[in-house]
Amino acid sequence: MALRFLKALLRAALVLGAQAVLAQQPPPAGDAELAHRHKTAMCIGCHGIPGYKTAFPEVYHVPKIAGQQPAYLINALKAYRSGERSHPSMRGIAASLSDQDMADLAAYYGVTALAGTAQASGNAEGGRARAAQVCAACHGPDGNRPSTPDQPVLAGQYADYLAKALHDYKTGRRNNPIMKGFAAQLSRQDMDDLAAWFSSQKSRLHDQR
Repeated sequence: MALRFLKALLRAALVLGAQAVLAQQPPPAGDAELAHRHKTAMCIGCHGIPGYKTAFPEVYHVPKIAGQQPAYLINALKAYRSGERSHPSMRGIAASLSDQDMADLAAYYGVTALAGTAQASGNAEGGRARAAQVCAACHGPDGNRPSTPDQPVLAGQYADYLAKALHDYKTGRRNNPIMKGFAAQLSRQDMDDLAAWFSSQKSRLHDQR
């Protein structure tokens, strides 16, 4: 009995050790040209159409992803693949992607370009004040200066998408614990105001085929 127990402990230790090694390995380098030629077909049907909106399960603009932080794009795809983000179409697409696919797509869409502004129904001035309180430390006061590579650029993003994302963090449909804590402080008006502020800022985000 003791021998079997020790063998089980050893197997568990080996598995955990292997997982730790894998977790420490850097993500694969992305190949933007490869993604452009072979891997963007599943993306351009929604993200390559300016102003395109989802049809299911709710109606709102799909986000601009061109010009976004590559590390953030990889994290977002992994969150859809794991179920931490609950959108059914994106989860289905992400489930078909390898880590290399994600790195290639992130390299392609992480191209910078200056975009215009988006319109929103919230109060942008109210959003600016609220952003200084709860958002600026990680995303910058205007949403253009993320504090780390895996934080998204918010400036110039579609307002209804930003409001939807905040609502999903608050309700648990997105399970990032840090964002959930911040979103828990926000009223629906706060979310609309923040969306109005960030969407009205000049940005490198843009729609791209």
